Amino acid sequence: MPTPSLPQPRAREHGLQGHVSAVCVVHAIIPNPGETPDVTAIDKRPREGRLEVAAQGLVLDTQVDRRYHGGEEQALYAYADEDADWWAGELDREVAPGLFGENLRISGVEVSGAEIGERWRVGEGPDAVVLEVTMPRTPCMTFQKRMGLRGWIKRFTHAGRLGTYLRVVVPGTIGAGDPVTVISRPGHGVRVNDVYPARIDALRALLDAEAAGVVELASKMRREATRRLAAHSRAQQSS
Repeated sequence: MPTPSLPQPRAREHGLQGHVSAVCVVHAIIPNPGETPDVTAIDKRPREGRLEVAAQGLVLDTQVDRRYHGGEEQALYAYADEDADWWAGELDREVAPGLFGENLRISGVEVSGAEIGERWRVGEGPDAVVLEVTMPRTPCMTFQKRMGLRGWIKRFTHAGRLGTYLRVVVPGTIGAGDPVTVISRPGHGVRVNDVYPARIDALRALLDAEAAGVVELASKMRREATRRLAAHSRAQQSS
């Protein structure tokens, strides 16, 4: 079956604008003992100048474990300055750009609270990039080891400040200081931090929105929503 075309964004801009604080790419491939593979590219650090963005993400970046990271539906990972500042207070340490493995540190625009399928224009002129919010970040053991904090996966998840993966709709170039403008929202109202940890009503609304042609979900997001709803249904039937 052919892949349906992406829904077209609404023409009206939402007037919400922030900026890119930092663009981060892999600094070094570092050991990841006890995991498969046993190395990781989570060590991201800010890069100066303008960087090319293609369908798979930043051209100068890489991912080691392509089963769970990267690909067109997870081409970029964005995190908000505001959420990083909150964590800095909680952890009593600096949360520098790239510490969480993010490619983009964004200020002034909701990131964890973005609507699934929302689109951003980053930059100005013919090289501006258009990105689409696809799904929340799912924290893993590699992330926990990087932070050096026991129970970090659960703590990060339940704080509701997950950041978001992004699909590249229009490639171009990107750099620190670029404006970030919300140019469209599908209107279903389901936000990144509504779907992980799972809210059954949010997952159902998301699948209903896709069935109605309002949004095209990332395949991983669709599978996860379908799986969780099926598990919820079985639990109800057995209770």
